[in-house]
Amino acid sequence: MLNRGLLLSDFNISNFASILNNIFSLKVKIAPFGSVHSWLIENASTDYKNNLDFIFIWTRPEGVINSFNEKLKGSDISSKSIINDVDKYCSILLSQNVGQIILPIWILPPYYGHGIKDLYDGGVINFLMKMNQRLINNLSDDDRFIFCDPQNWISKLGEKAFNEKSWYLAKIPYSIDLFKMAAEDIVAKLNIITGNVKKLIVLDLDDTLWGGIVGDVGWESLILGGHDPIGEAFSDFQTELKILKEKGFVLAIVSKNEEKIALNAINKHPEMKLKLKDFVTWRINWDDKAANIIDIVDELNIGLQSVVFIDDNPLERARVKESLREVQVIDLPKDKMLYKKTLLEVRSFDKLELSEEDKKKTELFHSEKRRKELKTKVGSLDDWLKSINIKVVCSKLIDHDIKRVVQLFNKTNQMNLSTRRITESELLEWIAIENRKLWTYRVSDKFGDSGLVGIASIDILGNECHIIDFILSCRVFGRKIENIMVLKIVEYCRSKNINKLLADYKKTKKNKPCYDFLTNSGFKQDKNIFSFNTEIKFEIPKFIEIINK
Repeated sequence: MLNRGLLLSDFNISNFASILNNIFSLKVKIAPFGSVHSWLIENASTDYKNNLDFIFIWTRPEGVINSFNEKLKGSDISSKSIINDVDKYCSILLSQNVGQIILPIWILPPYYGHGIKDLYDGGVINFLMKMNQRLINNLSDDDRFIFCDPQNWISKLGEKAFNEKSWYLAKIPYSIDLFKMAAEDIVAKLNIITGNVKKLIVLDLDDTLWGGIVGDVGWESLILGGHDPIGEAFSDFQTELKILKEKGFVLAIVSKNEEKIALNAINKHPEMKLKLKDFVTWRINWDDKAANIIDIVDELNIGLQSVVFIDDNPLERARVKESLREVQVIDLPKDKMLYKKTLLEVRSFDKLELSEEDKKKTELFHSEKRRKELKTKVGSLDDWLKSINIKVVCSKLIDHDIKRVVQLFNKTNQMNLSTRRITESELLEWIAIENRKLWTYRVSDKFGDSGLVGIASIDILGNECHIIDFILSCRVFGRKIENIMVLKIVEYCRSKNINKLLADYKKTKKNKPCYDFLTNSGFKQDKNIFSFNTEIKFEIPKFIEIINK
């Protein structure tokens, strides 16, 4: 989690800081309000990456764009002048040396924008729209910048979002409720940046994906689709879930039903938007739903913190909330026509980037399921591995893979040597330095292509090679891919006449699999430092085909 931040604003933001620190457990400081430009200019050359994870810059347009302020006072200001001021402000922002910069776009109180010409060229709202578009265009190519839209907060609060009295009394333009909503948004975005996002959506069936109890009324009489308003709402709810599936979230079913009857409804009902192939697995029985979720998590090899549970029954939701505290439980409203709205309001269903691997996530889990089924039929592990025809493609970092590599850096926790988090710009800056190398690893077998699942990076210091990153997705654990990754590093060291290979293991709560691999793969251990003499033969499985590019 990125939790060390600095708040910059042209208004009094102390209430917002208190909410972030006391309710959301962040560690944020405040720069003196009203000094946004001067603070940014004075600190532009300062490297404060080691002290801050992010800067949050919340400004009023009239507070930082002087020409726009003059426009609000009635002066005749040209569009060119205002855009020029926005460009100057963006130049200052781009000069900052910090990992992440979060920016709410500019807004005005609701009493602006009622003039008949305000949306026309030269109007106040027209200017504001152009300013925000220019701001986004100038900064969007730099992946350090994350934008927020305060209109989303304001639309829920209406007039309660602003507080004119507190502005005159304490230079605080917004209400506590708006600050709370903004804080939730910021924390959600910080989670997304660090890869702390959900992976699995576990769904009930009766009165959740369709209306009615299928065991009582039969699939033909379920309320779903058609010209019925409730049926249309269920259909739209399924469509949104399907969109999430296409974005890389995987779907599973946990339902108290007879399996044959429930699956028959999924397969036969003509209005089903979600088909059986859209679910990675299911537990349709009369067992405890919490136990079924644990069983699914174990099957898919993911953590409970990656799970979202959706069920119309408040008792079932309470059971999961109390017994599986890491699972996020969505409280569906009684009104079925509000299901879609509730789903769209969930902040966990967002991703910084959408990789090709994300798009194929359900297919990847289906492939893994077939692998496990074969594994139960084959005797030894090596016999099983030989039977699935594993192929590993090792290559240097290419532009097409950068977004996926950054995603692995920020999401992988178990097989991860250092668990360092990195942005795209920081990665490119890091590998540009001489004597540093980074390789990517793609894995496939007879069941399918797992995609880009591994990263290894090194830094050569004299006659020593230091492994900086050693990252492998949990979906390919136990197939000797780790050995192939080390082999590539060893072979490179030999080509450079480097004998000593070092790995500095940084312990976290989740990366013990990396520790176990190092202790069992020929490395010598001295506390958290592992070493390997590259003159010694490194054993690798011969049944894996290796392709170097």
